[in-house]
Amino acid sequence: MTGIESRLDRIESRFAIEELCMRYCIACDDRNVAMLSDCFTRDISIVASNGSMNAQGRDVVMAMYDRLFRVRGPGFHWSHDRTITIDAVDPNRATGLILAHAETCPAGRVSIAGIRYSDHYERHEGKWFFASRVLDFVYYLPIQDYIERFPKRDRVLTPDGWAQAEFPEGAASWSQWYDAEASQ
Repeated sequence: MTGIESRLDRIESRFAIEELCMRYCIACDDRNVAMLSDCFTRDISIVASNGSMNAQGRDVVMAMYDRLFRVRGPGFHWSHDRTITIDAVDPNRATGLILAHAETCPAGRVSIAGIRYSDHYERHEGKWFFASRVLDFVYYLPIQDYIERFPKRDRVLTPDGWAQAEFPEGAASWSQWYDAEASQ
């Protein structure tokens, strides 16, 4: 590939990956299991750092989503800012950090989530797929608890109870800033 062809391929790949992220959101909200399954490689890995999600392989991942869909009620997912980096050595691989929100209704409780997705993507036969997604929650809580819980570290409601948010407190830069401020 020439330099211009390589640059064009990276630009087109970025747009295709952005559309992949949008299809994921639409598929989750519409409960379109065929569309959702088509977003994933055969050996996809979906993990939430807090342990609430952990599945490897498309069939296992889709079974996990089926269980989640059965208790979540209606939802609305949207992604905001993103970084996407095409692998310099293998243009069929890429990574991304996607900042997103989701409104859901687990067990009939209207909830809101702030999420950071750390993604790996792979291109097969000209089409981009998720190879892995790691979810880190800034918060995930019933909307009526937002005002009280958002300032607290334990602002992620899981089936097992309140869990600590991964961000921003889990970021090294946050800890360094906070420690510096506390020492003044």
